[in-house]
Amino acid sequence: MSKSSQPVSINRTGINQLYSKNPLATDVSLWDRYSDPITRRGFLKKGSLMAMASALGMSIPFAARMPAGLIPAAFAAENAPSKITGKDGLVILNDRPVNAETPAHLLDDDITPNQRMFIRNNGIPPLNIDPETWTLEISGESCLRPASFSIADLRARFEEVSLQLQLECGGNGRSEFVPAASGNQWTTGAVGCPLFTGVRLRDVLNYCGVSEDAVYLGYYGADTHTSGNPELDSISRGVPIAKAMERESIIAWAMNGEDIPLHNGFPLRLVCAGWPASVSGKWLKHLVVRDRIHDGEKMSAPSYSVPIVPVAPGSRIPGDDMRIIESMPVKSLVTFPRSGISHDFRQRMTVRGHAWAGDNQVSAVFLSIDFGATWLPTALATAANRLAWQRWESWVQFPETGYYEVWARAVDERGVSQPMVVPGWNPRGYLNNACHRIAVQAV
Repeated sequence: MSKSSQPVSINRTGINQLYSKNPLATDVSLWDRYSDPITRRGFLKKGSLMAMASALGMSIPFAARMPAGLIPAAFAAENAPSKITGKDGLVILNDRPVNAETPAHLLDDDITPNQRMFIRNNGIPPLNIDPETWTLEISGESCLRPASFSIADLRARFEEVSLQLQLECGGNGRSEFVPAASGNQWTTGAVGCPLFTGVRLRDVLNYCGVSEDAVYLGYYGADTHTSGNPELDSISRGVPIAKAMERESIIAWAMNGEDIPLHNGFPLRLVCAGWPASVSGKWLKHLVVRDRIHDGEKMSAPSYSVPIVPVAPGSRIPGDDMRIIESMPVKSLVTFPRSGISHDFRQRMTVRGHAWAGDNQVSAVFLSIDFGATWLPTALATAANRLAWQRWESWVQFPETGYYEVWARAVDERGVSQPMVVPGWNPRGYLNNACHRIAVQAV
């Protein structure tokens, strides 16, 4: 194994011994406290930095610039991957329904491979699917000519398009909120940008006729509620009609030139990129053109909603004081190198990843090796098409041996930047777009 690929070695026993001598110690071991994904962006007093350096087994050259209380990224332990048919390297967070994320270093491809696309299920996928007999119904109060289509009908009647579209779970990064927010404790891997093939949603809606009073488009899928009750929907969300009518909103039957994987919506799904992935309904069976905001399952607060104004962490928020999440915030991800490597400090280290900004474009991505005190620009590529993520790449060189963190910060076309630490708390832990950071041992 080369120096540049060796993981940072952290001694669990040594950390616990250090913590037992720490006047800040409570009844939780340092390792357990810092490797717990729920508290991985917890806070540490400046006086404990010496203990941290000892636990890491190396100096921290820019320790003076480390934001007060930030726990080193090296203590963010990764869970072991689990086996899911058709997937490779994903980490299961929940098994009923299945929810699994992709470690950041496995998201390095420009186009996310099918086997690396994250899974966010709310219900149980349908069984015994026959795409030849699958039908999609279009109706609703504001649909002028309700109709039903087979997948063959969609392919024959409408223009086929292929677009690279970025999807991210609204709760991606939830594990970093303090106090802990309810839901799957995603770290950074509930995101991907595959190539989807299908037909434009607006072409189908226009064929069926959309009346002037149309406000929203809602969806229903064929998945079943985890309780097994056929009367209950696991999820039924949607988007305002203007979002549905965008050129990039599609009804897709293929992902990367193959059938969409079962857990990602086979045989038919909605894709409305740039918004929480929950609006992109899977196992699509029914679309309703509404004359009001859709009232399906998980459309009401606190589901996929955030406070209208900032609130104190841990607050109880009335539903009327929350708004539905629409466009996702600007964000970036370091996909190379993997967090925790060793690197020869005399050599430049290539760093790359992706950035995205909901409905907007990314205008710049910056890197820092001194905990955000200074920032270096990167080379940013244009998106393959609107609502696809953008590749960025650069290099860094460490001035001396020791422990470093490489931070990535994206800025969108409006000048809005990622925050360096977790943004405003909300009950369900949505929209965490804090800077992604990786740990590096310069040797």
